[in-house]
Amino acid sequence: RTGLVWRLPGIPARPVARGCVRGRGDSAGKVPASNILASAPSDKNLDAWQELGCRTTHCNLEVVHRSTLVFLATKPHILPGVLEEIRPAVGPYHIVVSLVAGVTIQTLQRLLPPRTKVLRIMPNLPCVVQAGAMVFSRGSNVGDEEAALLKSLLSSCGLCEEVPESYIDIHTGLSGSGVAYVYLFAEALAEGAVKMGMPGALASRIAAQTLLGAAKMLLETGEHPAKLRGDVCTPGGTTIYALHQLEKGALRATVMDAVEAATNRACDMAKD
Repeated sequence: RTGLVWRLPGIPARPVARGCVRGRGDSAGKVPASNILASAPSDKNLDAWQELGCRTTHCNLEVVHRSTLVFLATKPHILPGVLEEIRPAVGPYHIVVSLVAGVTIQTLQRLLPPRTKVLRIMPNLPCVVQAGAMVFSRGSNVGDEEAALLKSLLSSCGLCEEVPESYIDIHTGLSGSGVAYVYLFAEALAEGAVKMGMPGALASRIAAQTLLGAAKMLLETGEHPAKLRGDVCTPGGTTIYALHQLEKGALRATVMDAVEAATNRACDMAKD
């Protein structure tokens, strides 16, 4: 059985945490929703889980007592109190998975009983529609069997890769925050079309489909983005003129700076 201690009131974090479970609770998932027990401070926070068919409670200890796979999704400053509460109930058969930003595996292992199996994951918002990108890292007590179990469960939410823990903050800058960069680009793409006379709703749909198609080609062909970009360009054509404008606006450097800034902020949060 799967349990979730969920205390994420913030709008950006809430659908991410819920989406990681939704992927396991619907027809595309690995675990029936009835096997998921979610805990949260108020009934309002639990409504979404109940709509998915999950069982709910206000007691974190009940989650631990009735589950073997326990997901922790809280604000960083709340997590130590939650770990102190559940620590007496955590046994060697539990697998504890943290979605909490900025809290390292070393810290989790220090605050839980010795030999606790601890993993850390970082999802992104498109997990809600089973098209997310997630990475996870394992603690020193986690074997291949537990890592394979987690990867199998999360694969219904999208791409899932095991990485060294040092990559998790980079993933935050690349993909966790990265979806916002893409939304901003989609918005600008559509507004450019609106400026030239296309209705906004149509422009937005075409912009979204353009991004979806480009991403699918990257994944399915395995080609480097520069190769595919070059395939679109013809000498003296529209695309090379447009790319010249993007280069003059330093799009490439600005995006790289954005990934760096978000990654550094994630690192700073771990030190706070």
